[in-house]
Amino acid sequence: MPAKVFTVWFTGLSGSGKSTLARALSTHLQGLSLQHQLLDGDEVRRTICRGLGFSKEDRDENIRRIAAAAGQLNEQGMSAIVAAISPYREARRKARQLCGEFVEVFVDCPLETLKQRDPKGLYRRALAGEIQHFSGISDPYEAPDKPEVHIHSDLLSEEESLERLLFRLKELGYLQTLR
Repeated sequence: MPAKVFTVWFTGLSGSGKSTLARALSTHLQGLSLQHQLLDGDEVRRTICRGLGFSKEDRDENIRRIAAAAGQLNEQGMSAIVAAISPYREARRKARQLCGEFVEVFVDCPLETLKQRDPKGLYRRALAGEIQHFSGISDPYEAPDKPEVHIHSDLLSEEESLERLLFRLKELGYLQTLR
């Protein structure tokens, strides 16, 4: 029986661990020989979304383009893993429609913890007014109402987060075996 094709969409504030967890999932899927592609928001902004800013309209267009790419991958029989802040519920709802089988993963971390972590210095710069339209500081972030998976990255290690995600993917019928 062929593997089920799906999109796992990681959303959360900058620095919450979306890309880290997405890469861990990608590595796991490689180990299961499941065809997939990782679409990381930072990398996609440098390529297919180059030239877009951070206004609400540009952010919505960024998410639409990523969702369209994920949907095309799904149509070709390949699962997609997306890691993007995707701050607006409506844009994520539209992404769900474009992708079909869709698993929303909310990588949740308190703003105070993110400000302390701040590996790229983005929160410091946003708080100083050097970065405009920064989700969670000068722009809103609308947390998901009912994500399929809710990961508290301030409370769980990367390994525990991946374990919780894999368990839920199996429970939802997307993964048949866990390694």
